[in-house]
Amino acid sequence: MSCAAVWAPPSGLGRHPGTSSPLPVGKRQGRASYTFRACASGADADEGSGGIPLRMVLHDSLDAAGVATEHARAAREGFAKQIGRLTRLNAESSIAISRGADLARTALCIAAEDDSLVSHSSVPLPVDAFIARLDDLSTGFLAAGFLPPSGAPPEVFFDHLDRYLFGYKGFRRSNEMSDARAIYLHSALTCRSGSALMLSLIYSEMLKTLRLYGLLDFDEEISFPHDHNSLPRGYDKQKSKLSDEPNIMTSKSLLVEILQTLKGMFWPFQSNQSSSLFLNAVAANHDGPGNAGNSQARPHGNISAIEMAAAKAAQHRLMRGVWTNVRFGDMRRALAACERLVLLDHDPRELRDYAALLYHCAHYEECLQYLTSYQTATVFQPKSSPLEILEDDAVATLRARVSLILAEDGWTRRRHTASYWTKNSEPW
Repeated sequence: MSCAAVWAPPSGLGRHPGTSSPLPVGKRQGRASYTFRACASGADADEGSGGIPLRMVLHDSLDAAGVATEHARAAREGFAKQIGRLTRLNAESSIAISRGADLARTALCIAAEDDSLVSHSSVPLPVDAFIARLDDLSTGFLAAGFLPPSGAPPEVFFDHLDRYLFGYKGFRRSNEMSDARAIYLHSALTCRSGSALMLSLIYSEMLKTLRLYGLLDFDEEISFPHDHNSLPRGYDKQKSKLSDEPNIMTSKSLLVEILQTLKGMFWPFQSNQSSSLFLNAVAANHDGPGNAGNSQARPHGNISAIEMAAAKAAQHRLMRGVWTNVRFGDMRRALAACERLVLLDHDPRELRDYAALLYHCAHYEECLQYLTSYQTATVFQPKSSPLEILEDDAVATLRARVSLILAEDGWTRRRHTASYWTKNSEPW
């Protein structure tokens, strides 16, 4: 990969001795800032030279609009620290091993930031309390008498674990596309219902704890389900087959899948389900940037007025902190997912997608910088498929449009950075 994510810790941000919780909000003396250093080559990234630090705008723009971001920043800080522990080796290790980053804490930091962005709560999501709930699941496996006799084969152990988690505890799989809560770990633990990603994460965390207790004397692996109904299952790694490899979820791929699901779920431009998110965002540009709330009605010519009103009402409830489904997405959480994907340094296309959202939020300079970084990172990657060619043309069109906007007489940096949030924010 040709880019490296950089996290800049705030000055004066400490932690209570012996705990992992951030200092109370009233005692915070600085704010975390996040940049992404776009490099021309991997060598540049390693040497820390030749890169352009690119700013991430979500939290700063919300601050400018008068929206409190203390808890969101603290959650992003926790996310950045965890992914900073993902070396190339442990990033590609199975979630059954889970070395480096604490995947459960990372997922809860994602949930905590998104919860802060939409809930308007004066208190943060209690990450440590949900970590303790995960630990209780493992101890409950022992206390409820589901631990098989010593020396039992791995198949018997996993049968007991499955009966405990999906039978006795009642965890079930739900569809994240019909219920956004299914993709958040704290909600899966509370409702005992979650996506295949969340159930696999819970399963792996239980195995990790039981291994720490010295109760596993074999190498375990988790089979991640790719259909719409199956549950994650553990099995003896020594008996694995070559055909099992596609069902192994790695630490980094788990985080990428979570964030890409969130990005797709909350993407504000869904006019063409057969097209890419990026092309949908560019197609909405004919109505001008900063008009996501108004422009999305136009592509849905066959939608009734009742459906449109219901979708907008759902969006208003969501912005008040009421968990619901919203047909037109959520710009805050879409931006947050894009920024975290950029920090994960997974795919240069995340730079491009983030730039498309920045355009609609009127952050033209940052949009141009991210588009430039994307083109630099993919300059030697041939575009062969029809979709890739369309996307490449759309990138050039968007870059030309942004360049014209920046070149206009009278355009200055004093243009309201909070304009999108003041126009498309809370309805009260």
